[in-house]
Amino acid sequence: MRVVIAKPGLDGHDRGAKVITRVLRDGGHEVIYTGIRKTPEQIINILIDEDATALGISSLSGAHEVLIPKICDKMRTVGLSDVVVFAGGIIPEKDHESLHSSGVRAIFGPGTHSESIINFLIEVSERQKRGEPTGVGEDTGWHWD
Repeated sequence: MRVVIAKPGLDGHDRGAKVITRVLRDGGHEVIYTGIRKTPEQIINILIDEDATALGISSLSGAHEVLIPKICDKMRTVGLSDVVVFAGGIIPEKDHESLHSSGVRAIFGPGTHSESIINFLIEVSERQKRGEPTGVGEDTGWHWD
């Protein structure tokens, strides 16, 4: 898969995003890391420019309930409904349902084994091969547990 890893907002802590970038590259994926402090619009433009099939959003600042749904909404608006979105970072369990409702297919918190993220992308790929929708704008109700 061609994956963009993004750090939206003012969050400057990027160690986790860089680790995930390396893990996914080692797992055979093509990964583009945006760098820190990107706006939703910049992230959308990078997705388009890179022709990405997945977007990983790293959030440690507490702004996940505003920024992630905004990114997901913009993705649907510009025709990126088939792109898979997953998130990671400090995202409280109580916020997972609303993020899943916005189109996020997986949320990985601190201590997640890197193998789980690789397995998630394998599952997405298998679902896509079967013609099952997995993207942010595809109303499936499916998400990774």
